Amino acid sequence: MDFRTFVELPSGFLPATHAGRILMMGSCFAENMGKLLIEAKFQLDLNPFGILYNPFSISAALVEILKGKVYLAEDLFSYKDLWHSPMHHGSFSASTPEETLLNINTRLQHAHQFVSELDWLMLTFGTAYVYEQKDTGHVVSNCHKLPENRFTRRLLTVEEIVSEYTSLITSLAARNPNLKILFTVSPIRHIRDGMHANQLSKSTLLLAVDRLQQLFPQHVFYFPSYEIVLDELRDYRFYADDMLHPSPLAIRYLWERFSETFFSADTKQIMADVEDIRRDLAHKPFHPASEAYQRFLGQIVLKIERLIGKYPYLDFQKETELCHMRLNP
Repeated sequence: MDFRTFVELPSGFLPATHAGRILMMGSCFAENMGKLLIEAKFQLDLNPFGILYNPFSISAALVEILKGKVYLAEDLFSYKDLWHSPMHHGSFSASTPEETLLNINTRLQHAHQFVSELDWLMLTFGTAYVYEQKDTGHVVSNCHKLPENRFTRRLLTVEEIVSEYTSLITSLAARNPNLKILFTVSPIRHIRDGMHANQLSKSTLLLAVDRLQQLFPQHVFYFPSYEIVLDELRDYRFYADDMLHPSPLAIRYLWERFSETFFSADTKQIMADVEDIRRDLAHKPFHPASEAYQRFLGQIVLKIERLIGKYPYLDFQKETELCHMRLNP
């Protein structure tokens, strides 16, 4: 007997590989999967604007990355002793405008260079609710705890999202005909919206993505992270203490299902080799200066060199430096 309802996974497209470039943007699912992809040594740029939740903020950020926008002081505002950008997560904020601009423009420059040869664009929508500045009408990515009376909160329509992304995807496909775009909807419930309003929001996102798949069948794909958590993991033991976010176990399960979908057998072998090196480096010896441990480090260096010899696009600079530092204490 099987006591789970399995969600059908997508198929029929070229898998993601370590040789390709991935840009991942959006809410917490993007962060969780992105960090695991980075650990596995994929060439990935993760959330150049920080965590973003709504479709309009993600599309606006993508346009700025493509144009190579440079932020200036007039793009920022000061609130509670920090300088912020309404387009960026609070992790970019700093005590001076110069530091904030440095944080923002350094990441933007890297993302602009990275996006020129992109293979996969992976976008996670968290909510269809947006906050518009009353004085400008612009949708903000982050309110930075400004008073709510400065914003108008509303639910995007399916038509608005489809129109916005039809234009964006058409432009992206013209620049890069081989680009593949993966959409996901975050399984995290936005309880502040209310449970019914949260369902309306998620439904809006799902309908919009489905429409985009119909319009761009060669470019747009969907991974059912939302359905996997709600239908395959229907139990509170798969949630964190807040009962809203997936637990570490649920994230690992999503990663396994994601891996089933997007990685070939060869890619999974590279991932296994990378994990073997990572596990070796995490080993804490009782006697770091012993000859046995020095030989052990030498074997790690050899594993790295062999792997880079076969796959020169893998980046093991930090691991190699750590090994040499431990070899020459």
